[in-house]
Amino acid sequence: MDLTPHLPALQVIVPMLAAPLILLLQPRGLAWAGATLVAIFSFFIALTMAVAVSKGAHFGYDMGGWTAPYGIELYVGAFGALVLVIVTGAAALSLLAARASIDSQIELERQPLFYSAWLLVLAGLVGIVVSADAFNIFVFMEISSLASYVLIAGGPDRRALPSVFKYLIMGTIGATFYLIGVGMVYMMTGTLNLADMESRIGGVTDINPILVAAGFITIGLALKAAVFPLHVWLPNAYTHAPHMITVFLAACATKVAIYVLIRFDFVVFQANLSGHQLQFSLFLMPLALLGIMVASAVAMFEGNLKRLLGTSSVAQIGYIMLGASFVTEAGLIASAAHLFNHALAKGGLFLAVACLAYQYKDLRLAQLAGAAKTMPYTAAAMVVCGLSLIGVPGTAGFISKWLLLSAAMDEGRFAWLLVAVILISSLMALVYVWRIVETLYFKQAVAEAQSPKEAPGVLLLVTWVVALANIGFGLFPQFPLSLSSAAAKLLLGHVL
Repeated sequence: MDLTPHLPALQVIVPMLAAPLILLLQPRGLAWAGATLVAIFSFFIALTMAVAVSKGAHFGYDMGGWTAPYGIELYVGAFGALVLVIVTGAAALSLLAARASIDSQIELERQPLFYSAWLLVLAGLVGIVVSADAFNIFVFMEISSLASYVLIAGGPDRRALPSVFKYLIMGTIGATFYLIGVGMVYMMTGTLNLADMESRIGGVTDINPILVAAGFITIGLALKAAVFPLHVWLPNAYTHAPHMITVFLAACATKVAIYVLIRFDFVVFQANLSGHQLQFSLFLMPLALLGIMVASAVAMFEGNLKRLLGTSSVAQIGYIMLGASFVTEAGLIASAAHLFNHALAKGGLFLAVACLAYQYKDLRLAQLAGAAKTMPYTAAAMVVCGLSLIGVPGTAGFISKWLLLSAAMDEGRFAWLLVAVILISSLMALVYVWRIVETLYFKQAVAEAQSPKEAPGVLLLVTWVVALANIGFGLFPQFPLSLSSAAAKLLLGHVL
């Protein structure tokens, strides 16, 4: 039996059905093994679709055989395939490396519940990506958000509780704004299917409710994506979550919200609303530029390693939104490519943080002085991923930043300002990455490590796989660039 046509449905169904079954795996290690196998299988599904899409295919699926707009449609194009690879790859690698870290942070009897929640987050995120229906995007958004709150608060750090509360409040506001906007579009068009919305909005006589809906949806998704200045929940959530949860969420959670924001705006609104492209640019471009500069400046002076990297993520989200705000093919290619490359760099950096946590319970930079002497492989992996975050040639980060610079140069009289912000912020990234390198390699140790050895082998191996991937995709970027290019053409095809 050929399961290829059913891959979009299997992408969601497999982790969704596996989540409650994981609760039954009580013997030590079985819950981790089951969740890891499910995540690896999900990654295989996503990779299969991505390879097919890179060759020009796309996947559509009508649940229960009911066609849209009456039934629920799933759709995976180039942009969706790229994001699915990011989400499932982050889940598979973080779970593969997670056992020792989770054993040290989560009580044994609670681990099946923890891994079950992890798979619900995965199911929710991939469900958002494959949904071609605005309301089902909301449903999966809530599934992933509620399970994320459990994961962040599930560690031993009690400071995670107020962080989760802030995340919950901001996430709820974002979801409410999104749902209000979707309701207004439904009121005017009578459909929830994105493709059907695109075709029906053109026939709406009173366009004002659609404009208000666009505002609600954009702000709601910007909250979910931690777009500056709606990012206040992110640094604390990343700082106080269990280390492997930070790896997973930092690599993909905000990327999915950005995906929905870009997809919804280009497919539904820009295709039908006169002047909306300019409004989209005027709204997002200043916020992206401010986010890049302000977050980079804050990261330069941050003393906690996890908070520093979390704050840096706000700046990297700014790069992604800046490329999208150009509303050009070059800008969208840069934006999609940076989605992928930032996931690699930041995922690798937080994996290295998880390695450091085996010897250093206090992750303030002052307490990590001289760590490279006892953990040389971990420190070296952090340097490689840091170079990618800066955008040094030969790394994946360089590819997307170069594409962003090239796109910025085509932006007319403001090109010099855009180029200046990108270059200055890259120098600022060099400063805060150098602070980490200087602390690890050149400062005198102020605290003895717990044991003079590296992190567990599997965790260190996965960390280096991701670190080397930053180099590999920097030298051979054809796979993500082919998907990014196809995604840009597809998105602009709805606008032009």
